[in-house]
Amino acid sequence: MSSFTRPELHNCALVTIDVQGEVLDGQPLEIPGSSAALPAIARLAEAFRARGRPIVHLVRLYRSDGSNVDLCRREAVINGWKALAPGTPGAELAAELRGDHAGLDAELLLRGEVQGIGEHEVVIYKPRWGAFYETPLHAHLTRLGVSTLAFCGFNFPNCPRTSIYQASERDFRVVLATDAVSGLYERGREELADIGVGLVTAGELIDSLSRSPAGAAVNG
Repeated sequence: MSSFTRPELHNCALVTIDVQGEVLDGQPLEIPGSSAALPAIARLAEAFRARGRPIVHLVRLYRSDGSNVDLCRREAVINGWKALAPGTPGAELAAELRGDHAGLDAELLLRGEVQGIGEHEVVIYKPRWGAFYETPLHAHLTRLGVSTLAFCGFNFPNCPRTSIYQASERDFRVVLATDAVSGLYERGREELADIGVGLVTAGELIDSLSRSPAGAAVNG
């Protein structure tokens, strides 16, 4: 790993992707492996909270008229498929992740605003696979002075992978917690390593985080 891609954990934010109740095992949008990855995601969130580091949760919300839905799913939603509907329990952050915050403000999020749910913790709605596409994420991270993003969430072939590549092309240093993401496969690991992404376990990331200065990433 070069000096340009090496993680700077003193300027690191945790980014969770689509960790919502409806995609867990036994739920309408079940994604295999998501429930298994959830405990590691929750441990990462607790570690970042304890160190006063920024956390950003990216979520999907589908309006019933399909107007904000990916083209590949739009027809299904228009025809009555209920998925990640604003204001429903299934669209909320998974219980293990959200802590004691009151819940998502769907209308605020759909307007493209950032919802604060903790001292250094926010939620942002994303209308497509990638976390940076037509969202305030880049501006939010820039305001905080963040240089490194630690990714976790669901489901690697779609939203996490797209978001990681978007982060890389914006010159963020990137880490992926490999046991805190569903759907990761060997070819994907190799391709991430080729673009300078650090591949670590949640435990390794937490240990490294504990050795870096607390709260250094928060500038605003």
